[in-house]
Amino acid sequence: MYNKKRGECYFRRIRDLREDHDLTQKEMANILNCSQQVYSNYELGQRDIPTDILIKLSNYYDVSIDYILETSNNPQILK
Repeated sequence: MYNKKRGECYFRRIRDLREDHDLTQKEMANILNCSQQVYSNYELGQRDIPTDILIKLSNYYDVSIDYILETSNNPQILK
């Protein structure tokens, strides 16, 4: 599954992005068309984030998927 250290950062990053945008979990869940419980599980690392949700998060926050996945510290989307 995930490297524990990477996994912890990964889930912390989506929480940090949400909080930086002053959104609640419920608001983010509505944006992603999922329940608040499902979104909470993403942030807690209790559920894998599907590719379509990663794309939606990337588009919404205007950051690269690599940034969300912690494979890059550069949030910019390279074109």
